[in-house]
This record gives sequence, structure tokens and C-alpha cells, in this order.
Amino acid sequence: MNTLRNKVQLIGNLGNDPEIINLESGKTLAKFNMATNDSYTNNKGEKITDTQWHNIVAWGKTAQIIEKYVTKGKEVAIEGKLTSRSYDDKDGNKRYITEVVCSELLMLGK
Repeated sequence: MNTLRNKVQLIGNLGNDPEIINLESGKTLAKFNMATNDSYTNNKGEKITDTQWHNIVAWGKTAQIIEKYVTKGKEVAIEGKLTSRSYDDKDGNKRYITEVVCSELLMLGK
């Protein structure tokens, strides 16, 4: 059960082309956002689609695969874990961000 403590699985589409960062240490980082959709019918019988946006980061070989093969609009399945961090913006205000650190990626669709 320990492996289930912080596990995220998402299927969705990329909202932008991945941002690839090659660090001085030699590591590769890929960052992108991903949309997931959930549909339901409201009490008036109307179909409602709820879109959620997720910040995704990937490192190493996974980031290199994303750089080569994944672009805006592509449907992917990812597995990873949730992380939260904070930073100070240019005005000195503390900002918080939650990201999914991708450990596995599966390309779907065409």
C-alpha cells in the first residue's frame, strides 16, 4: 500500500508545447500543462463538461521522450506524484504551485 500514498494518473491533452530546459548539470526538464475533461448531465438534462488544468513536470529520459514526440494537443496518459512548492514573485509575494512530477508517460491517439 505504500506505493499508493502519493500517486496520480491522468489522461488528457497538452495545452501547450512542452518547455524543455537543459540544465548545466546535464539533466533535462520538461514542463507543460495538461487538460482533463469530466462530463456529467445536470438536472435539466444538459451535458456539462468540466475541464481541469494540471501543471506537469518530467525529468531525465521521460523529459527527453517528451521533447522528441509530444506536442500541443496530443493525448497522453501520465503517472506520477503530486508535489507542492512555493516561490517569491517579482513583487516579493509568496506564490504556491502544485505540480505532477511525471514518472511514466504513454502516448495515446494518433
